[in-house]
Amino acid sequence: MRLTDSYGRVATDLRVSLTDRCNLRCTYCMPAQGLDWLPTERILTDDEVLRLVTLAVTRLGVTEIRLTGGEPTLRPSLVHLVERMAALSPRPEISLTTNGLRLSDLAPRLAAVGLDRVNVSLDTLRADRFARITRRDRIEDVLAGMAAAVDAGLTPVKVNAVLVRGLNDDEAAPLLRFCLEHGYELRFIEQMPLDAQHGWRRAEMVTAAEIMELLRAEFSLEPARAQARGSAPAELFMVDGGPGTVGVIGSVSAPFCAACDRVRLTADGQVRNCLFAREESDLRGPMRAGADDDDLAVLWARAVEGKRAGHGIDTPGFRQPDRPMSAIGG
Repeated sequence: MRLTDSYGRVATDLRVSLTDRCNLRCTYCMPAQGLDWLPTERILTDDEVLRLVTLAVTRLGVTEIRLTGGEPTLRPSLVHLVERMAALSPRPEISLTTNGLRLSDLAPRLAAVGLDRVNVSLDTLRADRFARITRRDRIEDVLAGMAAAVDAGLTPVKVNAVLVRGLNDDEAAPLLRFCLEHGYELRFIEQMPLDAQHGWRRAEMVTAAEIMELLRAEFSLEPARAQARGSAPAELFMVDGGPGTVGVIGSVSAPFCAACDRVRLTADGQVRNCLFAREESDLRGPMRAGADDDDLAVLWARAVEGKRAGHGIDTPGFRQPDRPMSAIGG
């Protein structure tokens, strides 16, 4: 059985949220006081996470696992979970999206048990601006975590940056220069309507086209792929003839829905067939009620089958998901 929707897209990339909690308070994501976190009894246990991941990998055709949050490094059992996932056959590719605050300590241990690579969020190189965006004075911890990831062999280290108009949109070129100097792979991501405050406005978003204009003011950029990017979210460009590259992810202005191969499992056991879906399919309830793997596989396949053609942000009837990004899992 494969996770195929009615448009013929096959989901092979599973994003698994391990927690909705986060140790930053980014202004474009959540309020300063944080959110009402999920109660412990609603969060999947380690055994439940591993059961569903095993099902996805061994029976539903998933080949890539991305561990997300919230901030996944806040899950105390993270290293243990990675170790058990890496032991699956067939062995999936396992990556982690993190804010990097705890990565300096965890990178060597995660690499030792089988993590393949990391994505680290970094929107600015300025300590004062980092504190303003995240409401935490922790940029040095992030930079140390990225360096530790390289030392541990968790490469390529990918850096995710969101430019916010009037806040850090003057740092496109400095961020790229920094990443090229350190061997990191930078990906600019358009700000998406997934904030807890529901304050996103398209007019305030720095678009992919604007990002390209900012970069081309200082760098020569040429397409890095000879063929179509397929399901890869980023348009990839060679910088000044290479070998360094930069990616631009136009999730809003240039969506890649037609080739999407992702499916998401929230920390409380809900399947989301699209990042912007307003509907979820419960696996936790049936699993705790005694459903066997055959039952769960059918429920999961049915959830993916109903995936819409696109996220619909440009349509008049678009409504932002009730859950913010921190509760969905990137």
